[in-house]
Amino acid sequence: MRIGLLGTGPWARMVHAPALSRHGEVEFAGVWGRRTAAAKELAGQHGVRAYDDVDALLAEVDAVAVALPPEVQADLAVRAARAGRHLLLDKPLAATVPRARAVVGAVREAGVASVVFFTARFQPGPEAWIAEQADRDGWFTARAQWLGAVFTRDSPFAQSPWRREKGALWDVGPHALSVLLPVLGDVRRVTAAAYGPGDTVHVVLDHVGDASSTLTLSLTAPPAAAGATVELRGEAGVALLPESSTGALPAFGRATDALLAAARSGRPHPCDAAFGLRVTEILAAAEALLADRTD
Repeated sequence: MRIGLLGTGPWARMVHAPALSRHGEVEFAGVWGRRTAAAKELAGQHGVRAYDDVDALLAEVDAVAVALPPEVQADLAVRAARAGRHLLLDKPLAATVPRARAVVGAVREAGVASVVFFTARFQPGPEAWIAEQADRDGWFTARAQWLGAVFTRDSPFAQSPWRREKGALWDVGPHALSVLLPVLGDVRRVTAAAYGPGDTVHVVLDHVGDASSTLTLSLTAPPAAAGATVELRGEAGVALLPESSTGALPAFGRATDALLAAARSGRPHPCDAAFGLRVTEILAAAEALLADRTD
């Protein structure tokens, strides 16, 4: 499978491009970016072609990996799906529910495969833990804390405009939901949402299996407090999400494997665009509650 990369930012440079270059079953075919000079630089580092026209890239690949802000990703994902290209997308799928629905509609109409890169779902330890807990009944409640210190001087994402605009809810909220939903079931209702210090948000969820969960999300936590914790409590006792021994780069390689498998089999992956849409709907519902509190 020939895969083109859309995007040239830190995530594309740190994860997407090196993972695609090293993958043994795909051909890294080229790079397109909104900044031509950056696309040429990144493409040159990996010995692939830089494209200044996205349609030219789409014409010469089987799939695209997208490392772009969500509002840009959604529109290009629709364009790529309509061109018959499989999609390896980043989270969140889109910045609004209508745009996320447009991606899902285009994927279904074109019959292409899609995978959204929720990092923990492609790390062996967390992936196995999620599957194990999902097989257990009787979960009563859960708490997920996803705390980052993103806007520090040494962070590669410190100048990310979309993260500054959308905050932790949309950046790390998808990670928390990607762990909780397969275990506790879909969200029946977002029951509460409130701001904390900085961009911190607290969200309370009511799940269809009658469990509840709380999310504490931040990109402005003190560096010493940063980290991710998921704790489940129920009839089986207490279960804690294990730390992963692998980083984002090998996880992205496994996400690429998942896209290949979905494209070959025609069977959707659990983290496909439809799952990305559901995550977007939950985030949007929480965002609406937060907006009501500030009106």
